[in-house]
Amino acid sequence: MDDLYRDYILDHYKSPRNHGEMEGATHRYHDTNPLCGDEITMLLKVGEGDRIEDVHFIGRGCAISQASASILTEEIKGKTLDEVKAIDRDHVLGNLGITISPARIKCALLSLKSLKGAAWGLTAWPGEEREGAAKG
Repeated sequence: MDDLYRDYILDHYKSPRNHGEMEGATHRYHDTNPLCGDEITMLLKVGEGDRIEDVHFIGRGCAISQASASILTEEIKGKTLDEVKAIDRDHVLGNLGITISPARIKCALLSLKSLKGAAWGLTAWPGEEREGAAKG
């Protein structure tokens, strides 16, 4: 079964869905994993009723971080910001379908952190001294 999920992750890594810039993004958040250099920027186009009309990501890094972002973007189209804010780490790790080592957890969850930053309209993650980008 792990082989099936590994193929699924490699497919999302090699052919990421919703990857690239997006015109008209209303929410944006960029974050990095300083341990390995992975980067993810989530771009959301939020419309009426706080519903996500479109989502893209820009990023580079390992297969786990990029596949996690690709899978997450497919899942959230059409959801409200409140629904996105409720997604937790267990959900994202479950989407990957394989056991993630402690050293790779931050890779797997970078897309969730960037998505939540965008959904909340943050300019920086609370408690962290770094710059990010939010609404606009």
